[in-house]
Amino acid sequence: MKKVLVVINFDVGLYNFRKEVLEAFLAVPYEVHIALPYGSCVDKLTELGCVFHETKLRRRGTNVFQELVLIKRYNQVLGEVKPDIVLTYTIKPNIYMGALCSLRRIKYITNITGLGTAVEGDGILQKFTIRLYQIAMRKAEYLFFQNITNERFFTAKKIVPDKHIMLPGSGVNLDKFRYLEYPKGDIVEFLFISRILKEKGIEQYLDMAQVIKKKYPETIFHILGFCEEDYEGIERFQALQEDGTIVFHGMVTDVISFLKKSQCTIHPSFYPEGMSNVCLESAASGRPVITTKRPGCADTIEDGVTGLLIEEKSSEDLIDKVEQFLMLSIEEREQMGRNARARMEEHFDRKIVIERYLTALENTIGK
Repeated sequence: MKKVLVVINFDVGLYNFRKEVLEAFLAVPYEVHIALPYGSCVDKLTELGCVFHETKLRRRGTNVFQELVLIKRYNQVLGEVKPDIVLTYTIKPNIYMGALCSLRRIKYITNITGLGTAVEGDGILQKFTIRLYQIAMRKAEYLFFQNITNERFFTAKKIVPDKHIMLPGSGVNLDKFRYLEYPKGDIVEFLFISRILKEKGIEQYLDMAQVIKKKYPETIFHILGFCEEDYEGIERFQALQEDGTIVFHGMVTDVISFLKKSQCTIHPSFYPEGMSNVCLESAASGRPVITTKRPGCADTIEDGVTGLLIEEKSSEDLIDKVEQFLMLSIEEREQMGRNARARMEEHFDRKIVIERYLTALENTIGK
């Protein structure tokens, strides 16, 4: 049986957005190994039939010693598994494992899930990271991109191998995220679903909530997600919970129950994403989305038809667009949600992602 090793930085992302891909691999059948830090979803993945290899990783860490330990561990995993092919996601696995596979002459496929702040920023760090990518990607069998902007960037920097494939992000499971009947009540509830992180637009969301709550007291602003350790606005965040401006639920497993009662998802992210899963899942559920004119966010909606686009980092524009949304009739909001669902069915079905992965693996290692 051919062995596939999947390397990623976070168990929740692997389970929530790529479980169906792993199931398709297991059904071929391939022997599927996963290398990532241990988390609550790892046990669910091993129950599917995946073999787990723990690799401790700090997603935002830059300690050289810790990075060398991670690279050593990746090399150990390659020696233990002896995979026929390695699939990588996110920056550190992409670069470190890509370089190791290149040195060890192991076939590998890389998924560019976003450029990352190190690549988007100017200066020495960007140049250094690009050079690492050039080294790590030179022998990749395929590069999978999630938006055209990332693909153009890699092409301009001469990081792209001969074979590259465009994916609709991670796609969305249209059976799990079914169309939900649109709420008809007078109270409008908004959702923010993300890690609590500056780059995800939390400050713009809080600014907007403070203004809109005063003008429209019946509106409710939910926040779902966990606080990153380095989030600096925690005091303000807590104060707005206490005065009732926002309702914070922390990390939740049942997002659908919140989508059922919400009328709109707000995703003011300026983080360098590949394709926003928050936007995809909300749209698939029949909810309009207000998000930024940023690659990976703007790609998910049609402005004015399935949602509304805002300028990055602009609290004022977000306030204007939320008011614009509130001025729509319930029937207009509902139609926007139906349009969103139709767009997901046509362009973002996760089955598209599964088929492209299976084809790439069959072309590379066979069945």
